[in-house]
Amino acid sequence: MGVNMDVSLQNKYQSLKTYLASLGSAVVAFSGGVDSGLVAVVAHQALGERMLAVTLQSPVETPDGVQAAIQVARQFGFPHRVMPYDDLEKHTFVENTPERCYFCKRERLGLLVELAKQAGFSAVLEGSNVDDLQDYRPGKRAVNELGVLSPLIEAGLTKDEVRALSRELELPVWNRPSAPCLATRFPYGMRITREGLERVARGEEFLKNLGFTLVRVRDYGTMARLEVSPEQVTELVARREQVHAFFRSLGYAHVAVDLLGYRSGSLNEGVVK
Repeated sequence: MGVNMDVSLQNKYQSLKTYLASLGSAVVAFSGGVDSGLVAVVAHQALGERMLAVTLQSPVETPDGVQAAIQVARQFGFPHRVMPYDDLEKHTFVENTPERCYFCKRERLGLLVELAKQAGFSAVLEGSNVDDLQDYRPGKRAVNELGVLSPLIEAGLTKDEVRALSRELELPVWNRPSAPCLATRFPYGMRITREGLERVARGEEFLKNLGFTLVRVRDYGTMARLEVSPEQVTELVARREQVHAFFRSLGYAHVAVDLLGYRSGSLNEGVVK
């Protein structure tokens, strides 16, 4: 690898490996996405069997996340554990305040910190990249409080660079769209329920099956606001009758299309950072 990698990216890759090797051992919070996938793969390169990737399997995750994690772990042969976990048992999660992500990260990463302590691993790692610092990310406070490390930020890697490096390393998820937990589809203050999560998941699966590559179903109770890639908005509007009928069958009284298309963190717009 590396023949098509520019010098800057090569340097960041080497910096990432050196940083991870210096830790001695580590547990990686591995969601199945490209960011944490890159951390897991390079941690294995640097640490060998002295690393463990852990994926929490919860009803709030997108359906394909765990399978993506298992696929990457098998391909690269690194130690991997899938642990059942239910965010819906936590009232701080279900109440869905603007601090939900903080409480969620605190609980989830706290489990991994305890696991690492009991198993003798020296560090816990997560997959935030430099671009994540630009959005409203209350979960970052939990990362800092727990002493969890963010190696992609330490190496100065942006999202585009994470994808480029992951492609060089032949990660099958290198171009997988970002897939934050399904709770991000609900405005703050709306309670998170199992039924609501399932309804959103079904809606997004329907849109993907129609050929829309990047989708979000924002749930406002009686209304669904649909986001797709900006270049596919016109196509979504053209298929409005089919789309409207399906979402009405899910129980939505109104179906709206966001004319600006998908953008990360659109429900955070207006939230004081």
